[in-house]
Amino acid sequence: MAATDAASGQVAAPPAESPPAFAGTHQPKPLRFDPAKLDGLSERLIRSHWENNYIGSVKTLNMVETRLAAALADADMPPVLYGGLKREELHRTGSVILHEIYFDGLGGDGQAAGSIRAALAKAWGSFETWAKDFRRTGLSLAGGSGWVILAYNLHARSLRNHWAWDHMHGAAAGVPILALDMYEHSFHMDYGTQAAKYIDAWFRNLDWEAADRRYAQATAIGAT
Repeated sequence: MAATDAASGQVAAPPAESPPAFAGTHQPKPLRFDPAKLDGLSERLIRSHWENNYIGSVKTLNMVETRLAAALADADMPPVLYGGLKREELHRTGSVILHEIYFDGLGGDGQAAGSIRAALAKAWGSFETWAKDFRRTGLSLAGGSGWVILAYNLHARSLRNHWAWDHMHGAAAGVPILALDMYEHSFHMDYGTQAAKYIDAWFRNLDWEAADRRYAQATAIGAT
């Protein structure tokens, strides 16, 4: 999707040399697990979520970047319109990243172990206390929008749970480790308004090895 010329009404082609940041070439990541084998999350739900919401955001992000490339080359582009594109870029970037973390975190047996479990116990007093806070934060978003994000806080050098109203929310110094999607598209097909049961199912299917890898990467960033 390119910018529109206000005088002619024609869609303007992106400039021949676009900034790499506006390449619009993002590709969706495949699921790492068999969606038919999750416990309490149906294959129909997972495939709908992945195909419609995640892949849809990847496609839209690519279109927005293409529009930004054309808009940047347009000296007459009003700042308010450019800002609107930047807002949509942020929104879609957050959606893509958080959905990738969400899906990468599934496919496991839900049994926390390794460095990540020890780090959670250290930050929260016990693993169970961390899980209690995470679940309660999720339930606070049960109305059908938002995310709960377990992040490594580079400022505090510790693990924190963050409440996010939409794809653009998140701690400035937070590196996401796990993400729980609380938009209704992530659970309504299976659970209706029973968000607590969805959260239970999400916990049962967590791949803590993937979370442990993300934690190791985050702490390596924090050490620099």
